[in-house]
Amino acid sequence: MSNHKNVLGEPLEPCSTDPLTGFTRSGDCETGPQDLGSHTVCARMTREFLALSLARGNDLVTPQPEYGFPGLKPGDRWCLCAARWQEALEAGAAPRVVLRATHERALEVVSLADLKSHAFDLS
Repeated sequence: MSNHKNVLGEPLEPCSTDPLTGFTRSGDCETGPQDLGSHTVCARMTREFLALSLARGNDLVTPQPEYGFPGLKPGDRWCLCAARWQEALEAGAAPRVVLRATHERALEVVSLADLKSHAFDLS
């Protein structure tokens, strides 16, 4: 069982197993010392975000089978770098997030208030 916590202080929930996401490709947005990009924000992809990411040099759409990367489409969940999500927020293209699957380390880069304002898993 993982000791990782989400931004709500609860146990970290999985983000996606289809496509398989996470820095360690575990399905969770877990992180550690090797994850220099802090792939900690579980987000649901949108056309706007994918276009912004491509325009900024990070192609998340084109499949790269040699790396086991299927390419993303709107609706897919993916563990984003916290700084990229913040950049998208500032550009008006931040995708919605799954707070329960977003690692607490994301709070080193983004605010809980901003994440909550883009959450789709708050009741």
